[in-house]
This record gives sequence, structure tokens and C-alpha cells, in this order.
Amino acid sequence: MRAIIILPLFIILSSGKVIKQNQEKELEWWETTIFYQIYPRSFADSDNDGIGDLNGITSKLEHVKEIGAGAIWLSPIFQSPMYDFGYDIADFYAIHDEYGTMEDFEALLEKANELDLKVILDLVPNHSSNESVWFQEALKGNEKYYNYFVWEDGVIDENGNMQPPNNWKSQFRGSAWEYREEVEKYYLHQFVIGQPDLNYRNPDVVDEMKNIIRFWLNKGVAGFRVDAVNHLFEVDKDRFDGKYPDEPLSGRLDVDQDSYDYYSHIYTKDQNETYYMVYEWRDVLQEISAQDGLERVMMTEVYATIQNVVKYFGEGERKGAQMPFNFNLITDADSSSSAADMKRAIDKFLTYKPVDKMANWVAGNHDNSRMASRYGPSLVDGINMIVLLLPGVAVTYMGEEIGMVDGEVSWEDTVDPSGCNTNDPINYYKSSRDPERTPFHWNAGKNAGFSTAEKTWLPVAQGYETLNVEVQKAAEKSHLKVYQALADLRRDDVFRFGRYDSLALNKDVFVFTRWYQGEHYLVVVNMRDNEYTLDLTYFENIDGDVTVILSSTQSPKEEGDRYPAFAVPVVGFEGLVLRHF
Repeated sequence: MRAIIILPLFIILSSGKVIKQNQEKELEWWETTIFYQIYPRSFADSDNDGIGDLNGITSKLEHVKEIGAGAIWLSPIFQSPMYDFGYDIADFYAIHDEYGTMEDFEALLEKANELDLKVILDLVPNHSSNESVWFQEALKGNEKYYNYFVWEDGVIDENGNMQPPNNWKSQFRGSAWEYREEVEKYYLHQFVIGQPDLNYRNPDVVDEMKNIIRFWLNKGVAGFRVDAVNHLFEVDKDRFDGKYPDEPLSGRLDVDQDSYDYYSHIYTKDQNETYYMVYEWRDVLQEISAQDGLERVMMTEVYATIQNVVKYFGEGERKGAQMPFNFNLITDADSSSSAADMKRAIDKFLTYKPVDKMANWVAGNHDNSRMASRYGPSLVDGINMIVLLLPGVAVTYMGEEIGMVDGEVSWEDTVDPSGCNTNDPINYYKSSRDPERTPFHWNAGKNAGFSTAEKTWLPVAQGYETLNVEVQKAAEKSHLKVYQALADLRRDDVFRFGRYDSLALNKDVFVFTRWYQGEHYLVVVNMRDNEYTLDLTYFENIDGDVTVILSSTQSPKEEGDRYPAFAVPVVGFEGLVLRHF
């Protein structure tokens, strides 16, 4: 379904008088929706083996619809040995058996379609699994599949021992190279040992990945979130006499030599060829869209400079990803941030993105501490106000609608390789991603209603008895109900099409405005436990009174309360949506 945006068209007549006309432009479905990220292993367990699955997701799609989202993004569901919990794919064309069958996935698509929900899959193009047929064939000497991967000779040290080709490091610590006696070569793995990098300088790999994309699009998915895309290409070693060069030191003194951050990754990330590969994938999406008229969407996961992130939008006539993920609310702001820090984090993406492209807002995901833990539980409603009411597309990680916090996962229960590979039973939690992946809280029952199994794959977070969907649905006011109200509000034209301005009114209070065709709203977020009386007339065209449309759970204000714009009181951590008449 498309929405209509009315753009002003000004025509200057010979008399010099300016008149206003309207020109219609259609918005695609993804430009007005909320994407809801589901980590399948932790959402809902239908067969009670302690692991979430596709049928569990299907059974809970009404929840996604009820909160106002229009699309789900599923973290990887493909066949995998699960060393990195689905990001090590053994078969890109098959469903992981712990999650169900292809028939289960087709049933999920059917139910989503009934509810008018789009389904986005996680594409992991940088690497496969060392248990894939491709890699196993490579080890047997099959030339086609050998060339699917990145291989290099080792070097002999002064003691006559074989060493990796260079100093490249894995994201998960240690060398990014692993030796295989079968072929007497090292293969590259920028992530865990079980994730051999694919060789995108090989046209066969490029064609294979395009066929994978077509396969799932033809199944009925509406697009892809593309994982770790800026790692696709390594530097062309022919520029260095056929040998991959060492990467320079980063200069960081707070990490050891086995750490990924000990080096600057100028040869293994952000290579220029990567952007053009993404542009080619967009061509495939458009090829399928041309068949049925549904625009397929691509979201790219890139932790990089803002200058590099926005390159994924495209270049000239070449279209790229519609949504290069904007992680500034994760990387540039947290509970220690001032209002000015928040304004800077938000304005950065709006400043650098092409003027004709859509912004997007992400406050959490499966790789980072949960939004409620990073910003503090008191700011859940305020951050959701920011994510859902700023201009652009909103992305919600499951649990943010109820304010879920990180779970506590002991060293014994830790399964994430990022934590396990530290070999540090004391400080492992600083690296582990398990806390943000603990099971979803549905109710106060056993395992928070996620599963009736005696043991779940990760322990359920403490406090689920009072922090869950069922409790918040029954409450007069809750994070869930605030979220639903925000989702309803963002359907208003002023939030779909309206202009934007923002101010840090003081060190603690961030305010932004949205206005369109006579409607004017202000969103107020107090980031500290301090009280203020705000003068909102610093914004142009704001005078007279403002009325409370929506308030955060801890706010003493009620809908309809009216205040003079020059003297609006706010309490600590209060979030408000105000309307100016």
C-alpha cells in the first residue's frame, strides 16, 4: 500500500506573484512502516525444546500487528551448525531444522500476508559455514568451490614454523586465518573460524548470491537486511605483488594484540567495490519488483563512518540500499549523554544523508545492549518517542515496546562466541551478546511464557514476572500502551511528511518539532532526573498554549492538559508529545 505525499510546487507568474500548487508523489510501503526485528531463537518456542522457532513466531504475529508494526525482520533462519547462532550458514536455500521446515516458513508468510505484515530476511553474504557443501567440496579439491573462498599461503618464521599470512585479526579475537592441511593453505575468516569468507572477486560467487536473493524473493519475502556488508571485499592483493599486506596499528592502548581493535582495518573493510556489489543486489530486487509491483527493500548493516554509511544509498543513477542502517542512537548516545549529545547524534544522519533519501532510526538490536539498559528503564518511552516520531523509518528490536532489559547470563550459561572466546570468566560479559538475546517476556508464567521447557537456550531475564506483555496490556498505562499510541500517532500526515527542527533547551532536555499544513507537534524528552520549566517559544511559530497528546509512564500529566508554551513544567525523565494550536 502506498501513501500520498503532497509536495509544494511554486510557480512565479509574470506579475511576480507566487502561487502555490500541489504535486503528488507516492510513498512506498516501507517508507511509512515500523520494522520489528525478531531474534527467532528467543521469540516464541512452539515445540517446547527451549529454542524459539518459526511456528512460535507465526503464533505471535498478532502481537506485532497490535503494536502497530508493518513488517518483521527475522535474524537468520537458514540451515546452520549454530557456532554463531545462524550467522554461519551451511545452506542458504534451506531452513534450519531447529526452527522448522520450509512448509513452516511458507505458513508464516501466509499468516503474515493475512495480517498485512511484510517479511524481511537476514542475508549473510560475507561468509558461509565451514560445514557447507561449498567448503567441504573446496577441501576435496573441487576447483569451482575452492575459488568460492579466500585462500593464502602461510609464511615461515625464523624458527621454521608455519604462521598465518599476515596480521589480520578476526572480530572474535586471534588470527583471521585458519590453516587446512587438505589444501595446504590458510582460509580467511573475518568472524569465527567456522565462517570462511566468500570471495567476491569470483564471478561465480556473485552469481550464486544473486540466485539466493532471487530464491527467497520468489518465495514471497519483501526484502533483506544485509549483515556485515562492509566486509565483503578485501583489498586486491595484485596491488601488493600478490600478497595481502599487514594492517596498521590502531594506536589503541586499551586492547591487547589479539583484539580486533588493535589494528586499523584499511584492507579488510569499506573497500570501494563493496558499494557497487550492493548496487548490483538492488538491481536484482528491482528485477523481482518489476514482476509484481511490490518494491523490495534492502537494509544494510554497516558500522562505519557516516561518510561511508551514506554511500550505500547509491551513486548517481545507481540505486543502492533504501535503508543503510543509522546506528547513531546506539553508538553515539546512551544514559550518560546530554541533550546536546542526543541532538548531535540525530542531526548527524539527517545532515549527511542525500536530501531525497529516507532516514531511519534504530535504538537496539541483537548485537548491542538493549535500549532500556543502555539508556536506563526510565527513558524507554522517551527513546521510543524519538525513534517513532522522527522523520523516517522506525526499527524496533523485540522487547523495546515493553522496555525489556538485558538478562544476566553466567559464564557457565554463556554461548555467544564473542563472550566465550575471551576465555575470561570474570569480564566475559563485556564482550558477550547473550544478555540482549534472552527470551521474550510474554507473561508471568514459566520461562516468561516463551517455553515450557525445563531449560531454555538462554536463561530468562530476572523481573519478567512484572515486566511482560500480559501485565502491560492489562495496565492502565504502560510502555506497551505508550508505544501503541506512538505507532498510531506516526500515521498522521505531520509525522509522515512534516518538517523537522530540534533544540537542546538545556543540558538535559531535548525537544524536536514536526509541522505540516497547519499542524504542529513538539516532542519533549528529559534525559535526567531533574525538573524544569521549559520555554518552547524558542521554536519559530510556537506561542500561546500547548496541549498534552501523550506522556510517558512516569509522567504526572494527562492527555488534554494545557500549558502556556513559555512555561511547560517537566519532571525527571519525562517524555511528552505536545500539540500546538
